[in-house]
Amino acid sequence: MLDCLIYHGDSMIESPNVHNIWKPKAPWDIHPESKNTEIFAMTYELSYYHIRPGTSPRVKTKKTNKRKAEEEVNEEHVTGRTNGFFFESGCDGSVLLNSTKNNQAEKDGPPNISLHAFYVIDNAKKALEAMCPGTVSCADIVALAARDAVHLSGGPSWVVPKGRKDGRISKATETRQLPAPTFNISQLQQSFSQRGLDISDLVALSGGHTLGFAHCSSFQNRIHNFATTQDVDPSLQQAFAASLRSVCPIHNKVNSAGANLDSTPTIFDNRYYKLLLEGESIFSSDQALLTNPTTKNLVKKYAYSREEFEKAFVESMIKMSSITGGQEELTFFAEVMNHSGTFEISSSSIDDK
Repeated sequence: MLDCLIYHGDSMIESPNVHNIWKPKAPWDIHPESKNTEIFAMTYELSYYHIRPGTSPRVKTKKTNKRKAEEEVNEEHVTGRTNGFFFESGCDGSVLLNSTKNNQAEKDGPPNISLHAFYVIDNAKKALEAMCPGTVSCADIVALAARDAVHLSGGPSWVVPKGRKDGRISKATETRQLPAPTFNISQLQQSFSQRGLDISDLVALSGGHTLGFAHCSSFQNRIHNFATTQDVDPSLQQAFAASLRSVCPIHNKVNSAGANLDSTPTIFDNRYYKLLLEGESIFSSDQALLTNPTTKNLVKKYAYSREEFEKAFVESMIKMSSITGGQEELTFFAEVMNHSGTFEISSSSIDDK
């Protein structure tokens, strides 16, 4: 059985399987018996999880191997896990919760139509519950999944601050607060600012569009009836616009029709920025990054240097991962709700304050 420890600031919380308690003297102190144990500092919590060495394969490795197998089955799962990281109410795992007869959850909101493979997260949660009951939150699993999806796609890896709790409220109506693919630069800045993110975060996180696929509905405004005198957005490269129109005709009836977000949709690289400068972006919100001098210069910087892009992306992902909605608790299952105010209580919960 895996032994798990939880740290809350200067206090120690024991999970059901804790033995040989060891407490770090500093936020980044490492367990003296382990070369692999990770202790993470956080803005809202000091070091959180500690896996006792020598008891079982590390949770992180186990989850990564499980997800890697899933990637081999369906590479599009990578996109669902990275795009699913930007939440209406922060990184609280609420996007995992299922709808009920009385409530439509976030995952079923129109902006989240491209999110999928939720079962991968749920399976990881169930596996962790078997090893460390009531210890690891769904929100932390989502944060780790986003990091590993990027890394498995050839991108960077980073230390993920842990200690999030799971959101208790999930409403599809709140997905309207997400930045839309039709947003202009002012709307994008406002949307990010409301979450404590700045213009640099906006450009860096937009680079997540190096992975994935977009449905026709998310960019049809650029290729059909763009303006009174122009049917197509003139900022689009002509041949590229024609290719988009061919797969997404004006009366498209194929729900799965769409286009890759860049020419290497399963590889994490800086190709997105290069194509943006060449007039081959997909969303209006992508093109909007070229309408502001500051954001345009950052686009050029990241198009020139993949290293600079990856550095900025990691910093912004860590920053975004610290955003929570303030209505969280630890759940035992990823797809059920704990709060009777929104859903009927259908799972156990643990309050480890």
